[in-house]
Amino acid sequence: METRQMFGREVIYSSEEVITKENVVKVLKDAYSTHQKNSADIDYLYNYYKGNQPILQREKLIRPEINNKIVENHAYEIVDFKKGYVFGEPVQYVRRGEEEKVSDKIALLNEYMFMVDKALQDKDLAEWFNIGGTSYRMVLPNKNYAYDSDESPFEIDTLDPRYTFVVYNNGFGKRPLMGVKYIETEDRKVKFSVYTDNKYYEIVDDKVETEDSHVLGAVPIIEYPANMARIGSFEVVLGLLDALNNTVSNRMDGIEQYIQSFMKFVNCDIDETDFMALKELGAIKIKGEPGNPADVDLVSQELDQSQTQVTKDDIYQMILIICGMPDRNGANRTTGDTGQAVILRDGWSAAESRARDTELVFKSSEKKFLKIVLRVVRDLSHLDLSLSDIDIKFTRNRTDHLLVKTQGMQNQLEAGIHPQIAISTSGLYSDPEQVYIDSMKYLKKWEFKEVDNVTSNQKPNPENNKIEGGGD
Repeated sequence: METRQMFGREVIYSSEEVITKENVVKVLKDAYSTHQKNSADIDYLYNYYKGNQPILQREKLIRPEINNKIVENHAYEIVDFKKGYVFGEPVQYVRRGEEEKVSDKIALLNEYMFMVDKALQDKDLAEWFNIGGTSYRMVLPNKNYAYDSDESPFEIDTLDPRYTFVVYNNGFGKRPLMGVKYIETEDRKVKFSVYTDNKYYEIVDDKVETEDSHVLGAVPIIEYPANMARIGSFEVVLGLLDALNNTVSNRMDGIEQYIQSFMKFVNCDIDETDFMALKELGAIKIKGEPGNPADVDLVSQELDQSQTQVTKDDIYQMILIICGMPDRNGANRTTGDTGQAVILRDGWSAAESRARDTELVFKSSEKKFLKIVLRVVRDLSHLDLSLSDIDIKFTRNRTDHLLVKTQGMQNQLEAGIHPQIAISTSGLYSDPEQVYIDSMKYLKKWEFKEVDNVTSNQKPNPENNKIEGGGD
């Protein structure tokens, strides 16, 4: 059993400045060879995540009939935790800046995102980039919007990264040149759909079969990488995961071999018929000779389970530390730690720091996605919003430290902080924008509170009316 070595996905670059009909096939052929290696790695990691791991192909030379192949699928555990921790609550858009008129517009944008199930699409993206290191989203205008008012002006789809890639210019800014997705046709040909910032091409057998224009002004396939190196969340611990599977499998082999130990016959002549009778009856009569005593015994050596457990726990702890996962054994420790000390000790602070890093990378791609969405809604639904009006908000742990969060929000309100800012930064709500809109009439009492407090605290002081250094 050999662990496959992988080191992230390779970013695909081209020296071309503009993709045209004349050079699109050449750029595609050069990029496709790099993508195939990335695709093979992602496919391996995806199957690993589903439980198809190298331990299942293990061969055992000694006593091959006892060959346990046990998968402890911690790859699934890692991906599932990171996906749920960051994207357990929907990503929301809130107002950025002081222009209150945009609040209603942002609320409508959030409604459009609800219509296209963006929260589910975000989870699909998170699953893919935690598995394979990168993921892709596509956004296009909705052709049915003009006929159905319940539809969103745009459509989004999470693409399979094994059949999708983006080519970037290798100059300043690393601008995306084209996004590509492809399928295999019934006659076993590969059909490529290539999108640039203003063109769409269909390419089969190195020939451009279709060329159309679009007005999106950007490549509608957006890459959402997990990190700069495009490394999946469990990719860096593949060797440890394989070692853990091997340890558990060997442990079960040791138990089974101890139970099914060989029988040793000393100075006993026994044939197969007698041995089968022994197995059936569970007893045997033997006769020794003077100087050659007869004996029947088991050839066995019991595995030290405590030492094996120490090894298993050590491997698992290393996996958690490297992947930034909380320690599941923290609740079993007997210490005097409370509050924040427990969070630091049990690895939740590491999990939170990794989540914030994921947020930064995700927001960078989300802005590219929003630029296209805002262009579409501006043209089709006349919703006039700018990217500078919108902030992207993640919400986690809404019920943790509930009293502290509510007290913090109240202190902000009493200090004169705008209610929308107080609600947004409190971390209590998954949709702070909608909470603010629904609560506006209840928040009016905070509007002039600070001004009133300052005014009421200023009492007349006769001393202030005296003229210093002068006479009557």
